[in-house]
Amino acid sequence: MIAADPATGMTRPPVSPRRWTNTRILGHVLMALWFVSGVSLLYYLGSNVASPFVEKYWPNYISGFLVTLQIVGLSLLIGALLSVPIAVARSSKWFLLSGPAYAYVYFFRGTPLLAQTFLIYYGAGSFRAELEAVGLWTFFREAWYCVIFTFSLNTAAYQAEILRGAIQNVAKGQWEGGAALGLTRPVIFFKIILPQALMVALRPYGNEIILMIKGSAIASIVTVYDLMGETRRAYSRSYDFQAYIWAAVAYLLIVETLRRVWDRLEDRLTRHLKR
Repeated sequence: MIAADPATGMTRPPVSPRRWTNTRILGHVLMALWFVSGVSLLYYLGSNVASPFVEKYWPNYISGFLVTLQIVGLSLLIGALLSVPIAVARSSKWFLLSGPAYAYVYFFRGTPLLAQTFLIYYGAGSFRAELEAVGLWTFFREAWYCVIFTFSLNTAAYQAEILRGAIQNVAKGQWEGGAALGLTRPVIFFKIILPQALMVALRPYGNEIILMIKGSAIASIVTVYDLMGETRRAYSRSYDFQAYIWAAVAYLLIVETLRRVWDRLEDRLTRHLKR
């Protein structure tokens, strides 16, 4: 029987009860498994928080955590400085500027970060004589500097594309308005366009930082003792699998803390847009 809506007088079909379809059953099963896994992990961590492994290796994890923050922080800072001229060059109508910038972005976004790290760290040894001649061998022989160099170039390519897309998202009327006021193009770009573009790029920048934090584990492969490097060393000495469980928890805490801080920062900077 079709009931009538008392407010409008129009008829409406009866509401059918929710059925337990296969998709719904699968969703509930997955949620239950996820809940059980989370509870089991919390129980395991709580029962092992005072274990001999944690007591012995927690200072190493703290040291690796600080190294990870240094790698990610320096790489993102250098990459941010490089991304501005790269983004400007990518947006240029002159092929002498846009062509090399496109090739740079295409290479570093199209190849794995691991391959790039190996290419610079191990490949530099093939040019030792040339690097010594120009005084750069002391830089490229150190794994730390090679990692910072590679990560900076990699994130600069991603940040440049994020910034370029955000700049293109700013209305052309902003350029025209600045020109009508008699401002030069550099002043219009840095005072009007760039601040608006950074607002648009906040969320993609946060995603790039999270990707860099997780990608920083690659540094451990070239003998840099970051968080994953200390984890591998702890496992090689103890053969205790909880070494990797604690590392995963540490990365989860870093990412979740950053996500919450970035959300608060975004809400703060864009509060005027929500009124």
